[in-house]
Amino acid sequence: MNNNSVTPSYFEFTLFSDYGSLRSLFFSLCLLIYMTIISANVVIILTVCLDKSLHQPMYIFICCLCLNSLYGSAGFFPRFLMDILSDTHFISRPSCFLQIYVIYTYAGHELTLLTVMAYDRLVAICQPLHYHSKMTSKLVLFLLIFTVLYPVCMLGHFFYLVSHLPLCGNKLHRTFCTSWTIIQLSCVEIMLSVTGHFLAVTTIFIPLLFVLYNYLRILLVCRKSSSEFRGKALQTCLPHIVTFVNYCISLFCEVSLSLYKEVNPFVIVVLSLEFLIIPPITNPLVYGLKLPQIRGAISGFLIHKIVLSM
Repeated sequence: MNNNSVTPSYFEFTLFSDYGSLRSLFFSLCLLIYMTIISANVVIILTVCLDKSLHQPMYIFICCLCLNSLYGSAGFFPRFLMDILSDTHFISRPSCFLQIYVIYTYAGHELTLLTVMAYDRLVAICQPLHYHSKMTSKLVLFLLIFTVLYPVCMLGHFFYLVSHLPLCGNKLHRTFCTSWTIIQLSCVEIMLSVTGHFLAVTTIFIPLLFVLYNYLRILLVCRKSSSEFRGKALQTCLPHIVTFVNYCISLFCEVSLSLYKEVNPFVIVVLSLEFLIIPPITNPLVYGLKLPQIRGAISGFLIHKIVLSM
């Protein structure tokens, strides 16, 4: 072990600049984005919870997707907003590892939820007569528990290894804590490549392949069906496809940052924010605008409120 190894009690983010008079503008813009994320996701959650006609597996999964967006945003935005206004950008070691845990489990939950939703669409389109007998409340509960525990179990050992690394510095070239930036500070030669590849396969590639397999089966069924059936299938699958593609792009951007050490700071900031901002904003908008059941329920609540206020 290197004699210069230390266990820093805090880390410093190095990508924050002194924005001067623009600081308040950036803070207001980011705060508006955070409030938009909260408002849009809460609307979908309340709509699904209050409208009994939406108490079905697909809408329950959408509700959980919005809850996960709130969870991930809470792990990033409060700290980020504070750093924009602050002259110093230090974060304590426990807070840093807590942020890593929240953001990484948010990413894992998102991908696992999208995988479960793809299976739900497969059963609904390819086996419509058996949908209610297969997607029972017990199975839905099991799938939800699986989406919560699977990423935690897969990432648990990796978190443990990273948190016990001897470090030779405390400067993180990011706007939030990530495991790979901390690994780069390690004083010792570490063999996390096997663990990293295992995590990539179990938490990213297996779910992605499962989603692609499900949609391939849906595509084969639609090819043999009528145009009316294809239209209905597309109507229910399109929001999930948009959400899935959008999240894959965001995930690709985040993973790409971990592979390269020398990256332009502006690119790092943009890609990092894309990963943590775009999916939580687009998910409720896509499902709220594209699914007529949710759109109709929201319109009904709004009309009811207007009538009561008159």
